[in-house]
Amino acid sequence: MSFLDQLNPQQREAVETTEGPVLILAGAGSGKTRVITYRIAYLIEHAGVMPESILAMTFTNKAAAEMAERVEKLVGGLSIAKPVISTFHSFCVRVLRRDIEALQIPSASPGQPPIGHTKKFVIYDESDMQSVVKSVMKRLGVDDKQLTPRIVLSRISWAKNHMLDPQELYLQSADPKTEKIAHLFEEYRKELRKANALDFDDLLLEATRLLKSVASVREYYNRRFQYLLIDEYQDTNRPQYELMRMLAGARHNVCAVGDEDQSIYSWRGADIRNILEFEQDFPEAKIIRLEQNYRSTQNILEAASSVVANNLRRKGKNLWTSRQGGAKLGYYEAPDGENEALFAADHIAKYLREAGRAENSGGETPRAAVLYRTNSQSRLFEEAMRRYGLKYKVVGGFSFYERAEIKDLISYLKVILNPDDSISLLRVINTPTRGIGKGTIDTLERLALETGLSLWGALGEAIRRGLLPARALVALKNFRQLILDAQSMLAGTFVEHLDESAEEEDVARAPSPAQTPEAQNPPGEQPQSAAESLQASAEDSTADDAAAFDPQEFESTAFDFGGAYGADEEEPGPGVANKPPAVFENETLENGALSAADSFPAPTVSTADILKFLIDRTGYIKLLEAEDTPEAFSRIENLRELVNAAMDSRDRGESLDQFLDHAALISDADDYDERAQITLMSLHAAKGLEFPLVFLSGLEEGLFPHSRTMLQPDDVEEERRLCYVGMTRAMDQLILTRAVYRRRYGTDLPEASVPSRFLEEVPMQLIEELGGRRGATTTRVGTAALGRPAGRSPAAHDGDVHYSYEDEDQSAAWKRNGVPLNRQKSPSPAKPYNSIENIAEFFASRGKKFTIPKTQPEQPAGKRGFRPGQRVRHPKYGEGTVYQREGEGEEARITVQFPRFGLKKLVEKYAQLERA
Repeated sequence: MSFLDQLNPQQREAVETTEGPVLILAGAGSGKTRVITYRIAYLIEHAGVMPESILAMTFTNKAAAEMAERVEKLVGGLSIAKPVISTFHSFCVRVLRRDIEALQIPSASPGQPPIGHTKKFVIYDESDMQSVVKSVMKRLGVDDKQLTPRIVLSRISWAKNHMLDPQELYLQSADPKTEKIAHLFEEYRKELRKANALDFDDLLLEATRLLKSVASVREYYNRRFQYLLIDEYQDTNRPQYELMRMLAGARHNVCAVGDEDQSIYSWRGADIRNILEFEQDFPEAKIIRLEQNYRSTQNILEAASSVVANNLRRKGKNLWTSRQGGAKLGYYEAPDGENEALFAADHIAKYLREAGRAENSGGETPRAAVLYRTNSQSRLFEEAMRRYGLKYKVVGGFSFYERAEIKDLISYLKVILNPDDSISLLRVINTPTRGIGKGTIDTLERLALETGLSLWGALGEAIRRGLLPARALVALKNFRQLILDAQSMLAGTFVEHLDESAEEEDVARAPSPAQTPEAQNPPGEQPQSAAESLQASAEDSTADDAAAFDPQEFESTAFDFGGAYGADEEEPGPGVANKPPAVFENETLENGALSAADSFPAPTVSTADILKFLIDRTGYIKLLEAEDTPEAFSRIENLRELVNAAMDSRDRGESLDQFLDHAALISDADDYDERAQITLMSLHAAKGLEFPLVFLSGLEEGLFPHSRTMLQPDDVEEERRLCYVGMTRAMDQLILTRAVYRRRYGTDLPEASVPSRFLEEVPMQLIEELGGRRGATTTRVGTAALGRPAGRSPAAHDGDVHYSYEDEDQSAAWKRNGVPLNRQKSPSPAKPYNSIENIAEFFASRGKKFTIPKTQPEQPAGKRGFRPGQRVRHPKYGEGTVYQREGEGEEARITVQFPRFGLKKLVEKYAQLERA
């Protein structure tokens, strides 16, 4: 049987149409790779074409290797010669190695070699390119703080992808910054030429310029390659398009295979006009549509086609499949992002159990994928999978806690918690760059080795003894101050720390270091600390205000600081009284009143606050914003998601060390399984793959479609194509999810979201809701018309089984028939001491006056002191019953059973609970 008999009529037509230009519009899952490889085999076996006269180009080495392997199986024994199947860049390197010297021009100086690259050129990677740009900027006196090398390279690459030289970029510039980049571009190009080097963009540009400007070289390749095949044509940029035009020659035997509905890489320079305007370039072109899908069910195809049909820039296809019917698309509207992730984990766990039984009976291997718009969304899904004890693999990016920017901030937190952690210290000591180079670090490591100190101790010793140049010492002092400030914030002693720092600076300014403190600061000339300045201000105030602080007044209002110590303990002496009481935990006064700390609640510094402080002081996000690249924005979103994770940790009552333990467990590489049946990946990374079960998550305006794309119609159309790509990855079941509330960066409470416009574009008869919304409303037609019943919560799929994001482990919910595991309770963090009473005692112990505020501080919203059995109401979860209470006062944690959301463990002062 001929291999042509394995093709459907449209595929066979595409294979047998060998002469002239052909555009094959290959819909998702329509077998385009088979068409390309069978076309090559047909040309060799049936058309008698020499294999070496066939050129096929694609985008990845993996795709090229797969094509070559398939062709070898089809026609391997017919000829020793092989067709050329490679990536665009690999082919261009071959061309340039052979003929780049044809671009050289004679030197104006007699006896000098020609000007231009030689065949021995080198290819610069990104680090090499940055080194060149840095040297050029330094030579031209450009401040790399205002214009970083990464920004310059990004703009240069953009210009090259649009085939603009430095002069054209300068003429198109509309601001001084672009003009400066144009000058740097020119110098950068000179430096590469001087080094006989090319970067990756140059490979395409120089090959295209060679074929355009040297007729003999172009004619050679036109004779050599008589048949040209281009894969993923919708993803080609301007240089690749021009290269194809040059190689096509007069015969125009070009076969372009692509799908305009899957053009999702414009941010890399891809130009959808290349495929949309193919007939304008080749008027005699034949258009063949591959519309039979071999992957998905009819319901999935209809839904995906309905979404992408709203785009204007497309040629149009009507996908169909022999797999009629199939399951309807699932739709789940979660109350928040945590619940969305847990629902996915719960559903996948059940799917794997059921599919596993089918596999044992000879069925297909179960596989599932969770797709999201941005890599920062992976964090919630990773934690949910871990809590269900599910093995997963992250594709298209590192695991959330393994990404460089996340590890940087986690390392900062580790150093704050344990400065002797030298590994973490080495990671952050010059991140972001602060002028601490390799020589300085080598000196610190040598000092640590000689003195037996940790690296942190050696750092302090080097500063004290002045063992390094002044510039390095200033950078080390600033870094050390950053860590000390964060530590004092965490301990609640930031004001005292500032006082000590001010005193140290005054001592440093003294005339002689050898003098005693008394000699340095004679009576009457001793500088005041910040606290003493405040005291002086108080003493200078009116008599009424000065007399306002009265110990008798404290006694009359039951502010008994002596109660902070045990009944059997002696009251601390004067030397100890300088320190405020350590804790006020589980403490009530004899008359039953709440302790001082509970009477005057003061906010504690959370892990999220420390992270925001670090981001602000280091300027991490500002540096990324200055880069202004898609990669930088993705890293910013990851950092903001880390702050969100810290806020979730705060709501669970976790301290910094507990948060770090949690992050360490999530990022433990030993638990990863390369054969995992669950894949987490971005939508861009999912292109070309397929899975029996697919979750398409985060379908909310501003997230998907992304907020950066909503101002330009063309960008929104690309987001819609991205949605189409995600939907057509599903083979058997597709589930769409969104969160009604999602935590945004910098907000204490989750914000309400708006359903994605893509949801309303799915016909409602194709959707089946998985879980009721219970009165939630939406303005989106596609979701409002679903008619959601007020049935059971998805959290109650198995009767007594529930899931809650506050639980540390969800695996028992499906592994042990709903019987929860015994878990150790996290200790309640120490209560804050920085209440107004402690401040009053601080000054009273020194015989100073202090003014008590005339009005009570505003109390946080919500009632306090809820006990087991009480009915309460939460603004998001509704009414519930208190199940358990841990601790007392500000940091008390209560567990509430909400009928629709299961058990939730909440920190009482943040919970906003009221009596029902």
